[in-house]
Amino acid sequence: MIYTVTFNPAVDYAVFCGSLRAGGVNRAENEKISFGGKGINVSLVLNELGVKSTALGFVAGFTGEAIEKGVAGAGVHTDFVHLKSGFSRINVKIKSSEETELNGNGPVIGEEDISELFQRLSRLSDGDMLVLAGSVPKSLPADIYERILGRLSGRSIKFVVDAQKDLLLNTLKYKPFLIKPNLCELEEIFGATLGSRGEIADCAKKLQEMGAENVLVSMAGDGAILLDENGKLHTAAACRGQVRNSVGAGDSMVAGFIAGAQDGDYEYALRIGTCAGGATAFSDGLATGEEIRLQLKAYGE
Repeated sequence: MIYTVTFNPAVDYAVFCGSLRAGGVNRAENEKISFGGKGINVSLVLNELGVKSTALGFVAGFTGEAIEKGVAGAGVHTDFVHLKSGFSRINVKIKSSEETELNGNGPVIGEEDISELFQRLSRLSDGDMLVLAGSVPKSLPADIYERILGRLSGRSIKFVVDAQKDLLLNTLKYKPFLIKPNLCELEEIFGATLGSRGEIADCAKKLQEMGAENVLVSMAGDGAILLDENGKLHTAAACRGQVRNSVGAGDSMVAGFIAGAQDGDYEYALRIGTCAGGATAFSDGLATGEEIRLQLKAYGE
């Protein structure tokens, strides 16, 4: 079984308007409500690809109830920790000539709540996969990723980590199955501007030497590269289409890679990951299975 963890899920309220005037009244042309957070996004896209998973994390209040019902209604099994106070955050995404986001903070998570999450994680079995994705709320310890992997290390559980800088680097000693920095995150890790695929591949190699098994680097319009656990470098061109959405494309790539890597074919996994990420970028929300399959068909032509 695949498990995803979202520490700070959200109700995403997207507002579409032709133009946005600061300080005045603006009228929406269209609106859309979805339920997300990076781990949840991975679970939703996995479900679209026919791969089952369980979504873990923390929810609170009426918005938390809506998130849980929405994710479960989409066909994903949920096992969230219910916080006793506060409410899950609401993120407002204004889609106009430019994308503008206003993200909420989310509820306070205490030690008792963390212990409850650890109890759920203790049920993982050999052969399971755990996906940790996204930032950590201020109320959680900064080393929460490290603590989780430390508790589960030594068992035959595959770890997938999609996080920034130290949050990612501190997990490498636990030899995660997959990490997925984007180019900007990779440059931040190494404190350098990476101008060629050779330089990017060299940095991926360094991350592999630090412990990561597979290193997937997304590069937006320049495609992606994968340094697999066998030391083979794979490259993928970007999908062709009109970019409409930047939210969830990286999560979709992670989900596509996981779905495609079930049989150890990393070339195929990279292709599905690239197409899943592209399909979401070309949609107003997370890509459907049909949209991903259309991208795969076009990609092969």
